[in-house]
Amino acid sequence: MDNGAANPIIVCENVKKWFGDFQALRGVTTSVAEGEVVVVIGPSGSGKSTFIRCINRLEQHQEGRIVVAGIELTSDVRNIERIRSEVGMVFQQFNLFPHLTVMQNITLAQVWVRKRSRSDAEERAMALLERVGIPEQAAKYPGQLSGGQQQRVAIARSLAMDPQIMLFDEPTSALDPEMIKEVLEVMQELAGTGMTIVAVTHEMGFAREVANRIVLFDEGQIVEEGPPSEFFANPRHPRTKMFLSQILSH
Repeated sequence: MDNGAANPIIVCENVKKWFGDFQALRGVTTSVAEGEVVVVIGPSGSGKSTFIRCINRLEQHQEGRIVVAGIELTSDVRNIERIRSEVGMVFQQFNLFPHLTVMQNITLAQVWVRKRSRSDAEERAMALLERVGIPEQAAKYPGQLSGGQQQRVAIARSLAMDPQIMLFDEPTSALDPEMIKEVLEVMQELAGTGMTIVAVTHEMGFAREVANRIVLFDEGQIVEEGPPSEFFANPRHPRTKMFLSQILSH
């Protein structure tokens, strides 16, 4: 399946991935246009997290092609580094350095990878902490923050590298319900700026409001994809109908 994106910034062609004997991705073909917000949904073990982890080479695909921002993902380390510098990733676990302050977490890679001066990096970090709504937490350590605040720091840290693309792998699933909203609001604001986003999430309200396209994975394949209005109102595939009836009845 291919949505035929006009200016694709991510192109996946017949992507296959195995873990030992288990085939996690069974020939995934899709593309994401620049500035598009794609929400990936599906049952546990359907391959959706593996799919987005392949986009920045946290997992290595064994067959097919993945091209990100015009660079093909091969085993060439230079290509992987170039792609990672264009792609920000936010995980379910916040992956912050516990021994560094919020400010240090956000400036570290800016100074080392982007070669910014410390003062420029700190200025960028403060602007991003304002943007995600927690400038007053700059001097604290991750352990002093709530889960929702930590996840917003993780988003700010990714944005500090000026990525073209943001990948979110179930960014709210480790959070308490009252914290989910604050993280989704930041993601929604990002989507409004024209950032290209691919998000694996169970948050159907977010998917409905913010996504340009919903993609349903099942058993390592894309079962159905389409704009939210169509996807939720007139799902074509029986598997989609079943999945939506389970998830929307909660």
